[in-house]
Amino acid sequence: MKHPATPYLTFNGQAKEALSFYEEIFQAEITELQTYGEADFPTPEEANDLVLHAKIKKGDFLIMISDTFPGNAFEVGNHVSFVLECESEPEIQRLYDSFCAKGSSLMELQDTFWGAKYGRVRDQFGVQWDLNFTR
Repeated sequence: MKHPATPYLTFNGQAKEALSFYEEIFQAEITELQTYGEADFPTPEEANDLVLHAKIKKGDFLIMISDTFPGNAFEVGNHVSFVLECESEPEIQRLYDSFCAKGSSLMELQDTFWGAKYGRVRDQFGVQWDLNFTR
């Protein structure tokens, strides 16, 4: 893996508000921000201004943030996951298979519109992991 796991926080329509809050209290910088409306896939019009993906950073400190997609369940407690940036396709496949052996797949490992291989899993302890390999 390229670096330690990164926390990924998901919000129910408050991602932009959370980004502003964290930017201020951590004296950090929003380094990426893409809305669902800017993405290259079909999105309901009511989701156009919601955050698909954002990063806030200060030095080595990094948090990723998004809003949940309309219609997806949101519960406080399951809105935190950890991102693992993998170094190779064999590594991401091994991690995906290992997590799924006793856990479950939340999104099958697949090629994405952002140019990466990505999958989302929940391990046997209920922890959610986002696996990403950028080619």
